[in-house]
Amino acid sequence: MRVMITGITSPIARLVAAELAAEGHEILGVDRRPWEAAPPGVEMHAVDIRKRAAEELFRRKRPEAVIHMATVTHLVAATEERYRINLGGTRAVFEHANEYGVEHVIFVGRHTYYGAGAEQALYHHEDDPPMAVSTFPELADLVAADLYACQSLWRFPRLATTVLRLVYALGPTGHGTLASFLKGRVVPMVLGFDPLFQFMLERDVADAICASLRARVRGVYNVAGPQPLPLSVIVREVGRRALPLPEVAFQLMRGRLGLPRLPPGAVQHIKHPVVIDDAVFRKATGWRNQADEVRCLAEFTRAFPPPV
Repeated sequence: MRVMITGITSPIARLVAAELAAEGHEILGVDRRPWEAAPPGVEMHAVDIRKRAAEELFRRKRPEAVIHMATVTHLVAATEERYRINLGGTRAVFEHANEYGVEHVIFVGRHTYYGAGAEQALYHHEDDPPMAVSTFPELADLVAADLYACQSLWRFPRLATTVLRLVYALGPTGHGTLASFLKGRVVPMVLGFDPLFQFMLERDVADAICASLRARVRGVYNVAGPQPLPLSVIVREVGRRALPLPEVAFQLMRGRLGLPRLPPGAVQHIKHPVVIDDAVFRKATGWRNQADEVRCLAEFTRAFPPPV
């Protein structure tokens, strides 16, 4: 199968590309950044998915499936630019896919779509509303991209559209929101709060995406891995020291004195859990995570030992 992967130079997308190429699929890699060491079977194209050159690539290469991973999760990036990339890029992918005969499009989203709050349900299901727009405004562009992908289920009925909402990735590349939060010697927490965090090994994230391609599932699916753990336990297991701060002090010290740089809305996610139920995805695809929470934390710690 000819599979286009947008945003292919991200660590998770590289794992997806390598797995699919090893299975014999022809991979079209699309990214503004180069991937010099791309494995055999991956044909790279230095293209911005929002530009005319991307549409020409769809027209010439006629991919059978597209895995859209070209979204920005860097929460301190300018809001306007994030909207252009996340929503504009997602819209372009689906419109080109519909126009040029793509059979299956997979949108790779995040479980933070559901938002965190004191009154939120502990386990979120696929039909729960996107409360992140109010509890975490900096995620509004990612929520908008997710909703656009969901609309494609009825706007482009010819396409088999898959919307995945994945938990945090954790592992040896150190890529992602949770990994960045845990890399310092001290991890700040909001005094009086110890939320559950849900994560999975990077290779399991990639394998779940590949599983959705193999099964060609249509619809919206939560994707999780091991059981969630309290933040304090995660911090301890990766050899860091938790620093509980009053919420006012937490807000004032964001990005200072060696503490992680976070947008204001992120504080809700340090206070309250976002936990998802992925039973529907597991039943539809037969997928199972290979690594438990202990292995995930161990692989991360081996790659990023506690700073001295």
